[in-house]
Amino acid sequence: MAIENACHSHPWSRQVFSSCIGGRYFGHYLVQGKSLTREHSGQTPAILGFYIGDYIAGESTLMDICVHPEQQGHGFGKQLLQHYIEQAKNLGAEKALLEVRSRNISAQMMYINNGFSEIGRRTGYYPSTIGYEDAIVMARSL
Repeated sequence: MAIENACHSHPWSRQVFSSCIGGRYFGHYLVQGKSLTREHSGQTPAILGFYIGDYIAGESTLMDICVHPEQQGHGFGKQLLQHYIEQAKNLGAEKALLEVRSRNISAQMMYINNGFSEIGRRTGYYPSTIGYEDAIVMARSL
């Protein structure tokens, strides 16, 4: 939950996270360095980022993806996105969908550079510190 809170102005609740375990949901997280495993150091590994996706009826949706703000700009988001795409393909998805805040230009560029394109817009979808902002809906074939 700490990384979700650090990444998003309006983060998911614990209840939402709990509802995305098992069933049609899948995910992955990146951990900093093998030396930080609990067995070797007695510490909890530092999570750099994660994603949660779902798969249903030949389509997958990237529900949430984030990289800790201190670790952004090092390619971890791209690694997570590419892992999501491969996992969605392995589950049988033929199409991937996602939503991104209209003001999150760096995320939009990452998605475009990985084959996604805008297919729609949800006006006033996301709450923000200045009211509401649009969600850009993007998709790509797998």
